[in-house]
Amino acid sequence: MTATLYRNAYIVTPIGGDSPLAGPDQGRVATYEKGALLCENGIIVAVGDESSVLPKADEMDVDMEVDCEGTCMIPGFVDPHTHICFAKRREKEFSMRLAGTPYLEILKAGGGILSSVRSVQEATEEQLFDTTLENVLSALNFGTTTMEIKSGYGLTTEAELKMLSVIDRIARETPLDVVPTFMGAHAVPMEYKDNPDRFVDILINEMLPAVKSQGIAAYCDVFCEEGVFSVEQSKRILEAAKTQGFLLRIHADEVHDTGGAGLAAELNTVSAEHLLAANEDNLRAMAAKGVMADVLPATAYSLKKPYAPVRKMIELGVPVALATDCNPGSCFTESMPFIFGLGVMNMNMTIEEALVATTLNPAWSLGLQDKVGSLEVGKQADFLLLDGETPAILAYHAGVSPVVEVYKKGVYVA
Repeated sequence: MTATLYRNAYIVTPIGGDSPLAGPDQGRVATYEKGALLCENGIIVAVGDESSVLPKADEMDVDMEVDCEGTCMIPGFVDPHTHICFAKRREKEFSMRLAGTPYLEILKAGGGILSSVRSVQEATEEQLFDTTLENVLSALNFGTTTMEIKSGYGLTTEAELKMLSVIDRIARETPLDVVPTFMGAHAVPMEYKDNPDRFVDILINEMLPAVKSQGIAAYCDVFCEEGVFSVEQSKRILEAAKTQGFLLRIHADEVHDTGGAGLAAELNTVSAEHLLAANEDNLRAMAAKGVMADVLPATAYSLKKPYAPVRKMIELGVPVALATDCNPGSCFTESMPFIFGLGVMNMNMTIEEALVATTLNPAWSLGLQDKVGSLEVGKQADFLLLDGETPAILAYHAGVSPVVEVYKKGVYVA
């Protein structure tokens, strides 16, 4: 049995309950100004003021004691929405977009999501793993200790299974907890652009059973948007996924109000992602069902679009999580400190709301709320030490990462 005591820390952590934090509770945190955390075999056995934790440490055989020197300790970041498994960057396309080139022209020039599909299909599994590993370890250095990773750049059964195999290997060969999501419904391949329902049939009848047999993906996601998958097609795919035993997520109302948020409420998906264009009635429906809003502010930043209406979501009681949406096209960032800062500065979240939205609520979004997302007894000792006195440093010290040390299960990992 290995026990470690971390003391003299300014600890700020969400306080969990039997549901995600929403509405007035979106910013519910506990603060221990002279705090301590005691963990044994990677699990928290005591946390709070030093006066309450130190007596418990005295009763145990503590192997190591660490003085945090008054720095701020928060839970490790949980990133609930990434496309970080890809083969090549799309930097030239970014420059074309900044110069005003329409997306359809970028597609014709060989760019866009289908270029990522092509590069993933052409890459060996080892090449795909190496690229993904580099980006995932970078995210770890920025404080992400738990991450969702989607497939979706394969669009054939073989390539989607390859992606999921890589994601599974990332989970096994890095310190992070990784949640795999199957997203074969990320785009319609060019060969089915005139008959997208045929591709939906392939998704349902061929891909979903193969992915289920592989046994890696826990969730199924679909891109419900104009020009991609309609509400009706998305519903078919998600209902078929549910019968196969998958939990459900949905990219909803990113560009147009197609009713994707309403579909999320109707199907009681675990989360709805993006939501820049979601209408108030459908957000109310999401709140009633407890559907998590996984909001992706760096995508709006990168595309120069208005941000999702997070204040309205909180007012309506929708639980909010923040994510990077790390991908090679519309949003290439693996930095959760950057996401935290955007939440505070560009979406008017409080420091406490943003902390909950980058830790505990995304843990709920991934079904890991009993394991990660807050510093509470019985959970993993996944935490960060910051170069600052409070979590406000994450927004205050802009353009850098204030994350100094990253711990996973009580062990220093970055």
